[in-house]
Amino acid sequence: MPVRLNITMDDDVYAKLKKKVPTPDLSAFITEAVRAKLRPDARTLNAAYQAASKEQWRAGVVKGWKHID
Repeated sequence: MPVRLNITMDDDVYAKLKKKVPTPDLSAFITEAVRAKLRPDARTLNAAYQAASKEQWRAGVVKGWKHID
């Protein structure tokens, strides 16, 4: 569920943001930037790694890199 947020930022940062990101896309851009900066926690990463280790196609990729030093 979206939450409305009022933030304060430096004028120069806001000017660059407005030049690069169209107004309708501003919220999505900021959301993705914050999400990337926060990074997932260790538990989430561990669960993702465990799930990925069970994917069959990854075994072939690993074999391809086995002979590289």
